[in-house]
Formats: sequence, C-alpha cells, structure tokens
Amino acid sequence: MRSFFRDIVVRFVFMKSFWVLCGLLYFHTALSQNNSLTLQQCIDIAIQNNLNLKISEVNVGVSRNNFTQAQAQSLPNINGTAMHNYQYGRTVDRYTNTFANTNVLSQNFYLSAQWTVWAGLSQYNTIQSNKMHLLSAQESFNQQKNDLMINVATAYVNILLSQDILEVNKKQYEITKQNYDRNKILFEQGSISISALKDIEGQLANEELNVINARNTLELNLLALRQIMNVPANQSLEILKPEITIYSDILSQYTVDDIYNMALKTQPSVKSQEYQLKSYEYMLKASKGKRSPVFNISASLGTGYSGLAKRVIGYQTQMDTLGTIPGFGPLIYNQQVPILEKTPFLQQYKDNFNKVFGFSLNVPIFNGLSVHTSIKNAQLNVLNAKYNYDLNNQNLYKTIAQAYLNAQLALSKYQATQKSFDASKLSYEMNESKYQQGALSFFDYSISKSRYAAAQANLLQAKYDLFFKIKILEFYAGKPLNF
Repeated sequence: MRSFFRDIVVRFVFMKSFWVLCGLLYFHTALSQNNSLTLQQCIDIAIQNNLNLKISEVNVGVSRNNFTQAQAQSLPNINGTAMHNYQYGRTVDRYTNTFANTNVLSQNFYLSAQWTVWAGLSQYNTIQSNKMHLLSAQESFNQQKNDLMINVATAYVNILLSQDILEVNKKQYEITKQNYDRNKILFEQGSISISALKDIEGQLANEELNVINARNTLELNLLALRQIMNVPANQSLEILKPEITIYSDILSQYTVDDIYNMALKTQPSVKSQEYQLKSYEYMLKASKGKRSPVFNISASLGTGYSGLAKRVIGYQTQMDTLGTIPGFGPLIYNQQVPILEKTPFLQQYKDNFNKVFGFSLNVPIFNGLSVHTSIKNAQLNVLNAKYNYDLNNQNLYKTIAQAYLNAQLALSKYQATQKSFDASKLSYEMNESKYQQGALSFFDYSISKSRYAAAQANLLQAKYDLFFKIKILEFYAGKPLNF
C-alpha cells in the first residue's frame, strides 16, 4: 500500500515538473532570435506574466470561495463534542446525583444538528448575491485582459510603424550615398566644385542621423513592448509583420449607436457593473429578509460516563443486633446487603444515551435598529451600484464616439496623405531624372527628395493610425483583436 501511494506521488511530481518545463520551453522558443512573435503570441505572454492579472485572478478565487460558503450556509450545522473532565473537592455527580468528596472522572459525548428552515429567504438571496459578485469579478478580470490586449496591440503597431520608417530612412540614405560616391568621382575628375560635394556630404550626414533616430525610436518601442509583456529588457524580441489591409466598411455600415449597442452585449466592463448591481439588489432582499421570523429545527444525541456510577452484582446476608431484651438476650436480625461494583464504560454509554429533537421560532422585535440600518445601507449600495453602472455605460459611449470620430478623421487624413504621397513621388521621380541629366541643381533636388521622404513617413503614420483605430472600433463591436 505504501509503495502504491509513493508511486502516485512520484507520478504527480513528474507530471507537474513536465508541464512546467514545457511552459518554460514554450516561452524560451517564442522569444528566441529565430522566431518572430505574432500579436496573439505577444498577448499570451503578457497575460501569462502580468502580475495585476494574477492578483485579479486571486480575487476571483476569493469570490468563488465566498459563493461556495454562502451555498453551504443553507445546509444543517452538525457538530460533535467530546469532554474528559476530572473534578476535585465536594461536587454533585450529574449521572449518580450523589455528593462526592473524592476525585471524579466524567466523560460526555454529544452530536448535535441545527437547520434553519426559514429565514425570510435571506440565505437564498445571500447565495444569489455572492453568485453575482463572482460573475462580476470574473468579468472584471476579463476587462483587465482586454485592457492589456489593447496595450500590447498599441505597442505592436508602434513597432511596425517604426520598422517601416526606419526602412524609408535607410533607402533615402542609400540613394544619397550613391549620389555622394558618384559626385566624389566627378570632383576628383574636376567636373564639380568642392562646395557641391560638401552639399551632398551634408545631406548624407543628415540622413544618417535620420536613420539613427529611427533606429532609436524602434528600440524604445521594442522596450515598451518588453515591459508590457514583462520579459527581460535585454531579451531579443522580433515581431512578425502582418499584412496590413485597411477595411473602413465599419464606418459606412454602422453608426456610433450601432457599435455602442453591440458593445453593451460584449464588453466585460458592462457585464461586470451589471452583475455588481444585481449582487447589491439581492443583498437588499437578504437584508429585508432579516425582518422575518426564523424557524429552526434542532436535534442532538448524547451520552456520558461517571467514575462514581456503580451497579449491583449480587446480595449477601448480614446479621446485626438491634439490642438486648432482658430475660431473652440479644435481638438479632438478618438483612440482604447489595454487592456493588463500578459500572463499566460501555454499560454507562448505553444507559446514559439520550435523544433530543425540537423546534424554535425566533421573532425579531427590536435589535437596536441593526436590521433597519442594514436595509438602509443596502438601499444606498444599490443606488451607488446603479450610478456606477450608468456612469460606466456613459463613459463607454463617449469612448466609442471618440474612437468613431478618430477613425473618420484618420480616414480623411490617410486619403489626403495618399494624394500628397503620389504627387511627391511623381515630382521626385521627375526631379531625379533632371538631376541625373544635370538640368537641376542639387539644392532643388534635395528639397524634392526630402519632401518625398516626408510624404512617405506621413503616409505610413496615417496608414497605421487608421488601421489601428479601425481595429479598435471593430473590437468594441465584438470582433477579436488580431491582425
């Protein structure tokens, strides 16, 4: 038998260690240099490592325990009692009803049960209140996860934008580097002046600085994502670049009110406040139930032992003299004297066994206004929960309205920057051809090139800004946050 339990323990420890190792390997693999993380993988790691979520999860566990305890309160209370006493000095033994001046050993055993049959439904309403509180805690936990997901997605998009801007600056630097190398040869051949070469060299230095600044911005955004994911700051981190496709159909198909109505059915914050309101409403009913009479059923079993208890095991004849009669002599008589011994344990337990069954009705009349005060406070808690529920919905509507307007403005900005980019690109291509043919000065060419680079950066910013704001609107509409 011992080896069987030992094998069970060994297997349990092995399996637990195995799954822990698998988890560590998963995170190590996910964060290795040769693997690019998707948005969902970043979210999963952030959820796994976030301490605030762990605290919230513990609070959910406490609420679950309170709900279980509230359910158990409706069951009968059963208690067992065992007493082993030594009594010294003069005392009355409860089982023999005799005085004793010696040390007396006594034992008592009880098994009692009590069940509240009716208490104005206060127990039922308390159970429902704790159930709603548990559901509220679970939805609050889900809301924290949603907030964390949005933070991860924001950092993720910032990294994508930084990477694209870095690539734009690198390409601009490479173009200027090629021009510098070609003009350096022309200078060595005496075809251009030193001032013309220095102009290009200055432009090259500026664009190198742009590359450095873009790389620094990318590193800062990577650090921000590491901190949200709660991984080491020196941990290598690469993200997978998704295909960015913009669908703005949600702006034409739905209004602010449409998205708000969908959010009311899907957002955990709304559900959390709704369950919290129901919890306080049930608690108010439970408080009112305390005005009702309380009807209880009780029962008990008991027995005991006393060291003074004795029983008759037989009789013996004893002669005694009452006195002497003159002329006849002593007057002798016989009497039967009982022979006693200590009553055994088991016999006393059997003889002293008793049963009790009863009912009780407790009618509250005046309890220092405790019930009245409890009801008044419960009513205020309901009112406060109603205000919190309305306030949460009001803030949600404002947030969605702002997000909707931001998406509309971002769409307009994206369309305008697209036109600006197309014009700047065409102008740059024409001016580059003229510059290569010697029909345009480097100064004019540099201005055209800088405008084109700025238009590229503006278009990227507008594109990612619109993409993310559309995703946020879709998220409020109940769609998963992934790309």
